[in-house]
Amino acid sequence: MSTTEPVFAPADSLLRFATAGAVDDGKSTLIGRLLHDSKSLLADQLEQLEVASKERGDEQLDLAMLTDGLRAEREQGITIDVAHRYFETARRAFIIADTPGHAQYTRNMVTGASTADLAIVLVDARNGLTEQSRRHAVLAGLLRVPRLVLAVNKMDLVGYDEEVFRTITGEFAAFTERLALREVTAIPISALRGDNVVDRSTEMPWYDGPSLLEHLENVEIAEETSGFRMPVQYAIRAQDQDYRGYAGQIAGGTVAPGEEVLHLPSGMRSRVVAVDSAGAELELGRAPQSVALRLADDIDVSRGDVLCAPEQPPAAAEELTATVCWMSPKTPLTPGTRLLLKHTTRVVKAIVTEVRERLDVTTLERGPADSLQLNDIGEVRLRLAQPVFCDPYEHNRFTGGAVLIDTASNATAGAVLITETR
Repeated sequence: MSTTEPVFAPADSLLRFATAGAVDDGKSTLIGRLLHDSKSLLADQLEQLEVASKERGDEQLDLAMLTDGLRAEREQGITIDVAHRYFETARRAFIIADTPGHAQYTRNMVTGASTADLAIVLVDARNGLTEQSRRHAVLAGLLRVPRLVLAVNKMDLVGYDEEVFRTITGEFAAFTERLALREVTAIPISALRGDNVVDRSTEMPWYDGPSLLEHLENVEIAEETSGFRMPVQYAIRAQDQDYRGYAGQIAGGTVAPGEEVLHLPSGMRSRVVAVDSAGAELELGRAPQSVALRLADDIDVSRGDVLCAPEQPPAAAEELTATVCWMSPKTPLTPGTRLLLKHTTRVVKAIVTEVRERLDVTTLERGPADSLQLNDIGEVRLRLAQPVFCDPYEHNRFTGGAVLIDTASNATAGAVLITETR
């Protein structure tokens, strides 16, 4: 049972956001404060939190325990894995990815932020910008997270000093000028005390902006710049009902009955008869909804194919230039490495033809490289055994992203952000 009457946000208003920052900047505490003060905790969750805090002798609730679920995280007081939490208010639903702060978990931060509409970078007001603060801002820009919030935390420990806040935001603005961030919003907060997290604080009368939750509820979700795309996940055939539909998640744009679509790889065109979702017909399907499309013509459509807007088709590429975050702790990424590339619903064989350069994510400097080690990010060229239908990552993060898979272990070995196709 919830601690308050449930409220339900509109289904198309989902906001995915990730938290990032240095160790002990308060990411897990901030998420716990958001959940607690927005009354999004179940009664049993709140009770368990109260009991655990008492057992540890804490005078206040240890809100970080709501997201630090691994035993090692609780023992060390740090975040190691990516923790996801869902909550909603009357205005919007949210999925939170709490990402680690340690440099050795860069791959986890990339994983958590890769699907985010917004990133929150926390900074301890006492310490100012750190190497990890800059690193995570760079990663957010690299992953094309369209909007970023600089949350200057622990303002209570610097006496809610406006000058401290202004100094940090000024330094951050100068650093992020070179990053691909559309919008940066700075908010002074205290996650421990709740200042400017859900409710506006009376301790900082010099700040006249929104609280963090107010900003999250009202920020606009960026639209992809590509046209309609839907990688096909499954062909649904029900002969007893004379039904044939092609199911998948819309990866960009919109689709409506009566519109023409292009099928790749055949190049054939057809008209959409209906857009089905959860047993109902939709007047309009939009990303990132999962739908089934019924077409007017009998086309052989299979898993891994793409239905798209005829006037804006993705590229059919057998060679890719991409930014790769290497995630394998066992072997480095070197020219000649053979892997599997999973792109949307298609899996193809791939070989690394060149490692061009490595990016220093703290300085934005690029240097020559012949390999990528664990957590390294660099530019790589790949040759594929079969074409994939893709876009540059900056135009569509879904069709512009992929993962590399180790052929021996089937483990995820790298995250791929496509920059050029051939």
